[in-house]
Amino acid sequence: MNTLSTAPILVSHRLCPYVQRAAIALAEKEVAFERVYVDLSDKPDWFKTLSPLGKVPLLRVRSQDGDEAVLFESAAILEYLEETQVPPLHPSDPVARARHRAWIEFGSSVLNDIGAFYAAPDAATLTAKAQKLGEKFVRVEAELGDGPWFAGERFSLVDAVFGPIFRYFDVFDDIADFGVFDGKPKTTQWRAELSRRPSIRDAVSPDYPLRLKKFIEARNSHLSSLLVSNVPSG
Repeated sequence: MNTLSTAPILVSHRLCPYVQRAAIALAEKEVAFERVYVDLSDKPDWFKTLSPLGKVPLLRVRSQDGDEAVLFESAAILEYLEETQVPPLHPSDPVARARHRAWIEFGSSVLNDIGAFYAAPDAATLTAKAQKLGEKFVRVEAELGDGPWFAGERFSLVDAVFGPIFRYFDVFDDIADFGVFDGKPKTTQWRAELSRRPSIRDAVSPDYPLRLKKFIEARNSHLSSLLVSNVPSG
């Protein structure tokens, strides 16, 4: 891999929602950065050396003394960006800031549920996982105000976390209607606003939906079978 330039380098995977969080925060703070993609099924040696957990994202930056530093784990990367770059994406009030951090963790739990959803082996399990996701978004619906963002008029890191979450459902909705957002008008509107945000839209390449569909198909799950059945023949 090339040596570090003056711009930060975000080491990425094309589908990873945690990478997207970092890319969105960098874009919102108008930080120019480079992006390097790795194949996590065939990790290069340089990546194994740099990543203690063998995961993305990594952010390669210059420390204050000019040496290269490699940051790992999205939460640490987001906090680093908060401490070093403007505008802030966390609230200034300590209680509100702590609540936002908690909702970021809630977002991570939703991602775990999404993983269980697309890996569900049969129709009954898929339905149960969709219901669990719907229950998670009942809590989100109760937390949302008038919008357009999670905390009102100001875009925050919670928005950066949920943008990639909703992106999954843009693909799921092409497969079938799972009813996750039924009866949740605030969540539905928030989802629509996030989809139009340039930082969120541009956090992935244009072929993201196709890549995600291929990933789902390779899971050999019940969602995979639904996806394949929806693909036109010929």
